[in-house]
Amino acid sequence: MKGIGNDLIREARKRRGLTQAQLAELAGTTQSAIARLEAAKTAPSFDDVIRYLRLMDLDLDLMLVERDDSDWAQARRNFALTPAQRHDQLVAWKRTVDGLRRDFDRAVA
Repeated sequence: MKGIGNDLIREARKRRGLTQAQLAELAGTTQSAIARLEAAKTAPSFDDVIRYLRLMDLDLDLMLVERDDSDWAQARRNFALTPAQRHDQLVAWKRTVDGLRRDFDRAVA
């Protein structure tokens, strides 16, 4: 069964630019063991995930936060819109983001 730990290890390896064989060497295991892990044929414990990440000079930062239902409120508002209205909303948002990017690029140039 695939879990988030498998994905975290694969993503960390890719971010560090390591091959499965290189990670295996760091971890003292085999490339095939890393392949099985990334393919979710095996499920790492939380401690194993942390160990693999630390071998790659990464760490995992988790936070428990109060639940926020604002996403659901926004989804309900968007559900009431027609597809054309949702499209227009996205186009306007993209224009805003593009303008902010241009302003930022000018400010740092």
